[in-house]
Amino acid sequence: MIILAATPIGNLGDASRRLVEALEQATTVAAEDTRTTQRLLAALGVANRPRLIALHDHNEKDRAPELVELARTQDVLVLSDAGMPTVSDPGYGVVAAAAAAGVEVTAIPGPSAVVTALAVSGLPTDRFTFEGFVPRKHGERMGALRLLAAEPRTMVFFEAPTRVAATLVDMATAFGADRRGAVCRELTKLHEQVVRGTLAELATWAEGGVRGEVVVVVEGGAAREVPLADAVAQVRALVGDGVRRKDAAAEVSGLTGHSSRELYQASLSGPA
Repeated sequence: MIILAATPIGNLGDASRRLVEALEQATTVAAEDTRTTQRLLAALGVANRPRLIALHDHNEKDRAPELVELARTQDVLVLSDAGMPTVSDPGYGVVAAAAAAGVEVTAIPGPSAVVTALAVSGLPTDRFTFEGFVPRKHGERMGALRLLAAEPRTMVFFEAPTRVAATLVDMATAFGADRRGAVCRELTKLHEQVVRGTLAELATWAEGGVRGEVVVVVEGGAAREVPLADAVAQVRALVGDGVRRKDAAAEVSGLTGHSSRELYQASLSGPA
């Protein structure tokens, strides 16, 4: 079978007994970075040296069939560098291929930066959405964030430390400066830090630079009906950021409930 195994996101003490046992018994491990896995084996005192196969974003499509065939006759352990495979990390392609081929898939649960950040954020946890990394380019990032402005659930984002300040500024613009958020950095590590406040306050705090692995949690928007004029304005804003009008109308339609045709036609009557 395919075994998805969660690894520590910082503190090695979070490695489960099941993970250690699986590593001790594994004959084949598909790893996001084989060097990281070798260090993990050494740090956990695992003497076993399984066959390591690199599995990352650039080769997963090609490697998935090979791993699925191996899993017909032996267990194949799938690891990402930290946390649960498939969550913003390689693994989904292998699981999809295994499911299609009738090969069993199971998981060794464990640490996850997504739910850990959500739990310590101080924001509502009953309903949430994981949005992964936002686009790197400012225009694309603003377009993506504007589409989430009316999202009522708490939102969880990953972000590179060098882009946290710029992303928080854009979030304050797209969501409103008073929207609450939390920046969670170095979770489970020695210098773990959770900074809470409004998006405007967090953007100011981040101006001095942010280091380490970062998760940003943002409060959901208040549930409200979006007026047609506001929905049309969202379409025009996306078009202004380079999104095709047809695609912009469809995206805003999904968020607001207004007809995509109506939004398309209404957006033509004013400035692009």
